[in-house]
Amino acid sequence: MPRKATPDPNLAAILKRLREDRGLTQEHVAWHAGIAVSSLAKIENAQTAPHWDSVMRILGALDVTLAELAAALER
Repeated sequence: MPRKATPDPNLAAILKRLREDRGLTQEHVAWHAGIAVSSLAKIENAQTAPHWDSVMRILGALDVTLAELAAALER
């Protein structure tokens, strides 16, 4: 049986900060990312670990590149 991924609090905080810095609501980002608002809320609160495709969709909705996310995670 596969292990369940552990949520990353740093990733959660950065995704939330990136959204808030752009003045976007969870509803807006979730809609543009094609995910449920409740899923985005759980990701931002480090209650669940997002799948890779969800991260990429969220980044697209935020207009953030993977390189920008990586740089933010390194800080």
